[in-house]
Amino acid sequence: MQPIPIRTTVVGSYPFPGWLEYATGNLAAFGAADIEEMAEDAVIAAIHDQMQAGLDVITDGEQTRFDFNLSFYGFIKGIQPNHTETRRFGPPAHDQRGKHSITGELKAPEGLGSITEFRRLQKLAPAGPILKCSLPGPYTLSGRLLPNAQYKDRWEITAALTPIISRELEALVAAGCTEITLDEPSMSCYAYKEDTRRFVSIFNETVSAIKGKCRLSTHLCFGNFKGRPVGYRSLKPMLPDFLDLDVDEMHIEMANREFSEIELLAQFAEKMDVSVGIIDVKNYYIETVDDVKERIAKCLQYVPADKLSVAPDCGLSQTARWAAKKKLINMVEGARQMR
Repeated sequence: MQPIPIRTTVVGSYPFPGWLEYATGNLAAFGAADIEEMAEDAVIAAIHDQMQAGLDVITDGEQTRFDFNLSFYGFIKGIQPNHTETRRFGPPAHDQRGKHSITGELKAPEGLGSITEFRRLQKLAPAGPILKCSLPGPYTLSGRLLPNAQYKDRWEITAALTPIISRELEALVAAGCTEITLDEPSMSCYAYKEDTRRFVSIFNETVSAIKGKCRLSTHLCFGNFKGRPVGYRSLKPMLPDFLDLDVDEMHIEMANREFSEIELLAQFAEKMDVSVGIIDVKNYYIETVDDVKERIAKCLQYVPADKLSVAPDCGLSQTARWAAKKKLINMVEGARQMR
């Protein structure tokens, strides 16, 4: 069980400051030292907002990633960008995100960059909060790679990525990271139509080397690209198989689904700690402290306080920073009062 009842945490990402979005579109104007300074300043801003809110667990806000998982492809050898199947216009949706063709053996001899991110967070964060790093799992990471003759389908691509992610997880633990989220939203999005036992096997194989060596969680969501879901938004297809995931904590979005299926949290709480998404990242309504307290009270009907964490539904990267700050402040205050 976790040491703090009704712990306050985040999934991983945080909004980019406006100047960072502008700068990343004009990187040719900056030198290497400028870019490193920019990265540090952005992480400092994310840390500041999270510390001001009073979170028990913070991240670097994934400020040095261009996207939740697309940035990792820059570290993988044997691929090249392929936007021929990417829709350019019309309403925002997942088919507008970049894809890659596979040109050779998939490998990442220099890792995926998370060690540098974590060490930067260690250097810049004040003492007190727990420092967490989030990584995409191999099935989710495979989603933007196009099969070819060598890797005939998504399962084969996933199998090739699994040891790469596993090594990155081991390196994070060796670097001193005590809390890691392995994000597999594609598994929760497609649980209604894919082999959920196979999902569990892939996940557990990926984390086997770090099991028991850190606090490990995973995040179940139904997509949040441009604030829009992509999957069938129900927990039922995941049960009972996902109860066998080798994690200490399961993060489950609830707020944007109006706490539908909240009774199912009890099944997860029997096997693991539960981090409940009680803040809607897709909505610009700012949850009040009383809203937060009411939502926590609902959760406590199914999850004991010493197994409950509260968080936003998903990463905050798709929510404007002014709203993200207010939402986190009220979430933390509501949790403090409920304790």
